[in-house]
Amino acid sequence: MDYLRTKVKNECFGCEACVQACPKKALAMQEDSEGFRYPQVNEDLCIHCDLCHRVCPANNMPECSHDQKYAYGGYHKDIEIRRTSTSGGAFTAIAQAFCDENYVVYGAASEGLDVFHKGIVDIRDLQTLCKSKYSQSRIGDTFRDVKSCLKAGKKVLFAGTPCQVAGLKSFLQSADISNLLLVEVVCEGVPSPLYVRKLDDHVERKYGARIQTLDYRSKGFKSTPSSFKWDFQRMRLDLKNGKILDKDRWFNPYWSIWLKHLMSRPSCYQCPFANTERQADITLGDLWGVHLYCPELYGKNGGASLIVCNTEKGRKFWAKAAEYFIGHELDFNTALKYQAPLRKHIDDNPDREACMRDLMDPETKYTEICRKWASPPTAKLLFQKYIWGNRQKVFIWNLKHNDKERNKNA
Repeated sequence: MDYLRTKVKNECFGCEACVQACPKKALAMQEDSEGFRYPQVNEDLCIHCDLCHRVCPANNMPECSHDQKYAYGGYHKDIEIRRTSTSGGAFTAIAQAFCDENYVVYGAASEGLDVFHKGIVDIRDLQTLCKSKYSQSRIGDTFRDVKSCLKAGKKVLFAGTPCQVAGLKSFLQSADISNLLLVEVVCEGVPSPLYVRKLDDHVERKYGARIQTLDYRSKGFKSTPSSFKWDFQRMRLDLKNGKILDKDRWFNPYWSIWLKHLMSRPSCYQCPFANTERQADITLGDLWGVHLYCPELYGKNGGASLIVCNTEKGRKFWAKAAEYFIGHELDFNTALKYQAPLRKHIDDNPDREACMRDLMDPETKYTEICRKWASPPTAKLLFQKYIWGNRQKVFIWNLKHNDKERNKNA
């Protein structure tokens, strides 16, 4: 069953495949009180063709790949690309390998707090699709456009969350997808946009301007490896009056509330895509655990990517993209230990309903939300990150590794 029949919200992923498939435009996405978007039917336009139900991945889950997984870790050779990437620049490398001629790349872009999918036909515009958005993007007409491009013989690269990839595959049904490359991000649940709207109201009251751009995980401003701060990324707000605000990730209330799973979309708590059987050709994420099992890929705290090829097509394209990378193959099961969203969906939090009530209440201010629902970093976390963190552990590893090499060559 699906949301259009049951109205049970955890049965809708918000992928918009149903809206895209409707031949009469009888469906439209509407935001509920929690800020999440769901399809609504205009009965005056509906002809009951059932296309919306047939393309819903909750009803007709596309087949997952059963090819052997190939895992790779590393980072982009170009320092500037790496600096402006959330992790190691893997998406850019894939686009560089993919975009030779007659191509279109679709991904999530943003303007202020608005996040939406768009297509580009010039790789020089790729930066608009880079960086993690931490918000469920509006698909718009993207699925229809992808289908039209494939029918016209163009190469298409589509990047999105696992549920968006599944939605696109369901929408395309029997279409020829030989020219389509599907790339998904490792997803730990999409948060309600109500939080950042509260934040936007707060900064306008305090600083006299709203948010122009929002970078959830900024590494810093200088293009030298020593200035990178992958371990200590900051949420950066560029306001419309030119003022820049940023806050350390570990002291940022946003991350505390989100990681406690207090404001995620209902379907995320039962996500069927959070397992090792994937819909996309390639899965991208941060190379968490790098300091433990592949410290040689830490790269001076500049950011590193995990790339998992789920299909032969994905492996073929990554073989080309790897030319832009410094890295090597990893053991998939070892990498999996440090990627919880590739093993299981997020856990329910019994306080979610109360937290969402505060987010929905126009009288509850941003500062009250943070005071009530965010938790300060523990002494253990601060010790692990600032005193005896990844950088120090990798430094010791390098000393031991270099000693072994010197003794071997003596």
